Amino acid sequence: MRRFPLHTLLLMLVALLAFARLYYVSHQAPPAPAPGQAPAATPVKLTPPDLGPAACRSLDAVLGDLLSSDGGTPMDAGDAGTAWSDARRQLGDCPTPPAAACARGPALASRAPLTAKDGLPRELLATLCERCAPADNPCGQAVTRALQEAARRGNPALQEAQWSLEHAGPALGAACQELVRQAVGPAAMTGAAVEPQLLALLEALAPTCVKTGQLPAPLLNAAAVQQGSRAPQLATLHTQGAVETKAIEPDQQTGPGDAFRAFDRDELSGVKLPLANAGAESGTGSGPDGALRLGYAPALKYAVSFQVLATGPGSLRAHVRAPDGVGHAGPGGTGFFVDPTVCRFRGTGRWEVCKPVVPLLDVDALSVLPERPGVELKELEIIGAR
Repeated sequence: MRRFPLHTLLLMLVALLAFARLYYVSHQAPPAPAPGQAPAATPVKLTPPDLGPAACRSLDAVLGDLLSSDGGTPMDAGDAGTAWSDARRQLGDCPTPPAAACARGPALASRAPLTAKDGLPRELLATLCERCAPADNPCGQAVTRALQEAARRGNPALQEAQWSLEHAGPALGAACQELVRQAVGPAAMTGAAVEPQLLALLEALAPTCVKTGQLPAPLLNAAAVQQGSRAPQLATLHTQGAVETKAIEPDQQTGPGDAFRAFDRDELSGVKLPLANAGAESGTGSGPDGALRLGYAPALKYAVSFQVLATGPGSLRAHVRAPDGVGHAGPGGTGFFVDPTVCRFRGTGRWEVCKPVVPLLDVDALSVLPERPGVELKELEIIGAR
């Protein structure tokens, strides 16, 4: 048997003791902090921010170089087509483009008119719109700009605005809400000034919002009734089928104490409509609720026609529920409503029938407004369904 020298054995023993001490120190729990002393801070591992796929990180630079190519040496048709194809391919690999790349949308739109023979720039714009977040979406922003321009009596390109809405992707809901706020709501209110350009834009954009369920049917029908021949296309968007209707008396009556005489089926009796309580909201001398308010609880689901027997002229307005922030604010925080005029009667002493172009939906109340003193409402029938 081979024997190791004594000094070699001593060195091996020292090494073994050092290893044992290192193992003990590395596996020992950290000492508890002294009373009143904060525990030692745990080291924080720094993780670099996720910048997304490489295609997203360089997309803005690629689009910038592509859009600025006209300022330098122009590319021939082949190189230009390849460049646009490469950019479109890179965009296809970027699920959520950064805000800077989305901001290139207006420049892309100017380079890609709908009538252009080269469809690659327009295809790239469509993909950009369908992937950009709502806050940065160039197509959603284009719809908002078109609505603002039309409200200022400008003439936005209707086809371009319609294309932008159809390709708004995740911004479609916000764009339709903007359409409701800036166009549909005002179009459904009595006395609101709505520019012809805005009505034309409304007729162009409304079908997309209706098809995708982004436009409330009661508000749309109210706008169609209020505008009539000024925006005839709105009436064609009504999709509700036929319902069984009958004369329905109101659940509440606010106004003269003898208002019930307008519903007693006696053509000889009636109620005088006062012109008191002038209200600035209505723009008439009868206050915002008119001389007589007829309420329904629950709301009248359908109102298809109105039959009036009166002596003297006046009008009927419906109070139709609207989304928050659209139209008039209801009393006591009861929501919002629009008030289309659904009937104008001459008051000849004979029955007059008013049939709106489409049924009114979700009608909370009707207001009767005389146009001069001394108007007497003999009978009123509201034909609808609960």
